[in-house]
Amino acid sequence: MQKEIQLNNNDLLVMNLVHYFITEKDYNPVILHGVNDEIWLENMDSDYKLVRIVSHYIHNEEQLSFDRFKLQRILSNLKKKTLSLSMNVISIYTSLGEDVVLPEEDGVISVLIRNVSEIQNGKLLEVFPDIVEKTKHDEKGIDLFVKISDDINKESYEKSKRVEKIFSQKSPLITYLIIAICVILFISMYIFGKGSTYVKTLIDFGGNVAYYTKHGEYYRLFTSIFLHAGIVHLVCNMYSLYVIGPQVESFYGKLKYLFIFLFSGISGSLLSVAFASKYAVSVGASGAIFGLLGSICYFGYHYRVYLGNALKSQIIPIILLNLFIGFTFSGIDNFAHIGGLVGGVFASMAMGVPDKSKKSDKANGCILMLIYLVFLIYLAFFH
Repeated sequence: MQKEIQLNNNDLLVMNLVHYFITEKDYNPVILHGVNDEIWLENMDSDYKLVRIVSHYIHNEEQLSFDRFKLQRILSNLKKKTLSLSMNVISIYTSLGEDVVLPEEDGVISVLIRNVSEIQNGKLLEVFPDIVEKTKHDEKGIDLFVKISDDINKESYEKSKRVEKIFSQKSPLITYLIIAICVILFISMYIFGKGSTYVKTLIDFGGNVAYYTKHGEYYRLFTSIFLHAGIVHLVCNMYSLYVIGPQVESFYGKLKYLFIFLFSGISGSLLSVAFASKYAVSVGASGAIFGLLGSICYFGYHYRVYLGNALKSQIIPIILLNLFIGFTFSGIDNFAHIGGLVGGVFASMAMGVPDKSKKSDKANGCILMLIYLVFLIYLAFFH
């Protein structure tokens, strides 16, 4: 004889809340080691980025004080991990002693909900107006348990598949094509000219010279991206592109990646024309590569739950180190680097981050990108 599963009020309440936040509000579980009888959920795109459900019984004010201390410590760690200056939290308690009073804190909404009928708590309704309607179910007992479990598992599986698709490595054909073009042009400068370090050869092959570019040879803004002065310059840039390019190409897709690369490179060339000396020759893919770094930063910020530590410990230090080197040593076109970095961020905003960016985000990105382009053209040709 099959035994019917009996759910107590607390279990039923927690299941309903978790089901609502995961299936209706796009929250994801947060794994925290050493935390028991609590469920943490995150949605970095929500006004309230964290929801915490505390199911254990808090007897008195002393236990509550320790609970608040633990909450602030976890919050501090999550802020560092996700590069967030502030994180609003909803802390839901299901069992408190009679004399325990929940405090009012900036950025934290604390509510007591002891059973499903109390979900209509005023504070919770202000943030999630549909929570009462969406937590009503016709099923009871084992049927409700199965429905909620199936819904959560299905939603979690679909989310994991989407994330896996975004982060899975694809063949970086565009990156290899760009590297091939740069290498072919480098060899060609020795076959058809006097080498990659000879100024006239660089100019003949399309190096970016402010004087010529300002006098109608606009193609130099584009061609200079693929030229390099010397084997060290070529190897350093191609190695950087080989490391960074496949990641951005995999995240955004081939056509969007190519657009980000070219827009970043041209942005760097324009800023170089605006501030470089009149007859200085500027060549190299480093402006475009800085744009790819900016693109990774923009992508990583949207997926900072996964990439927050990498951004903080690897990507941002690499950008700062390269900018420092550029300003410390002579012969480096810092304006191309800065122009490319900013251009890469704006181009990425316009292209949109997969499964994260809304249409309004992309529209705002397009507007910012066009404003930036017009600003660079003004600096380069009319200032």
